[in-house]
Amino acid sequence: MKEVTAIIRMNKINETKEALVEAGYPAFTAKRAVGRGKRPVDAQVLQAIQEDEASVDSDVLATISQGPRLIPKRMVHLVVPDDKVSDVVDTIVKVNQTRNPGDGKIFVQSITDVIRIRTKETGEKAIDEMTGH
Repeated sequence: MKEVTAIIRMNKINETKEALVEAGYPAFTAKRAVGRGKRPVDAQVLQAIQEDEASVDSDVLATISQGPRLIPKRMVHLVVPDDKVSDVVDTIVKVNQTRNPGDGKIFVQSITDVIRIRTKETGEKAIDEMTGH
C-alpha cells in the first residue's frame, strides 16, 4: 500500500476531488495548507492569489504578506494499493498541470499497515470500499 499526498493550488481542489471520485478513488482527506517552493513570490502573485481566492482567511493572508511568503494550497491524502498509484498520480497530474510554477508536488510513501477502527480490518481490506459496510 502507498500513501499519495498531493499539494495543489487552492483553485484546483474541486476539480481534483471530482476527478478522483470519477476515477474510482472516493476515499481521501483534504486539508488547507500554506507553503512555498524555491522561487520567491512577488507582489503581483500575492495580489492574484488574494483576488482569486476570496475564502482565504485573514490569518493566512497575514502570513503570506510578511517575510518569505507562504502561499495557500490544498493537501490531498489517499492510501491505495500499490498497483493503483500510477492511476492516482496520473489523475492528479491531469487536473493540476498548468506547466507554470506553483502547480504543486505529489509524494508517494509506503504504508506498512492500515486498521479500520470500526471493524478492525487490516491491510488492503481496511481501505477497500467494498468491505466493512
